[in-house]
Amino acid sequence: MVRIVLVCIALMLAASADAAAVRYELDKDSSRVGFTFWFGEQTGKGFFPITDAEVFLDLQNVHKSSVRVQLDVRNARAGDIVATSGMKSREVLNAQDFPVAEFQSNSVRRLGHGVEVEGDLTLRGVTRPVTLQARILRQPSSPKDNSQLVLEIMGSVKRSDFGAVGYSNLVGDQVDLRFFVWVNRL
Repeated sequence: MVRIVLVCIALMLAASADAAAVRYELDKDSSRVGFTFWFGEQTGKGFFPITDAEVFLDLQNVHKSSVRVQLDVRNARAGDIVATSGMKSREVLNAQDFPVAEFQSNSVRRLGHGVEVEGDLTLRGVTRPVTLQARILRQPSSPKDNSQLVLEIMGSVKRSDFGAVGYSNLVGDQVDLRFFVWVNRL
């Protein structure tokens, strides 16, 4: 993976004081949501492709920023074919009836060198509030004008909160999420 450096502080200082939230478009080929789950003492990993995102960033006044991310449940992967099939089954994510999951931010606030994002996550048609941590990143080779950025968004959810209780005798309830949303300023 291309080495990414944290430039959140520099980005905030470089933004003008009267800056407004700027719209960024999604780079679908690079963006996705990774997740980690537990079965016994072992961990499994998987990902959801991101099909759509609406990102507005104000690097000076982060509370004016917002993000909405749609995930493709039908094309998600979880380790091998057996784990993937179980994850998409009616008992877990029910990909047939709920092919899209979505996160919509409600508030964004500065937290240390990053931000805290509160919003609503919808899985299986069930919407629950979640709090995620985020950082704004830039590749060393990207333009210094902040036209190409990466949002790294992390947090944990309990799958039982969304009714995804299948295989609970094999798979733990907590799922750790890690979004990488690659965006380009419009």
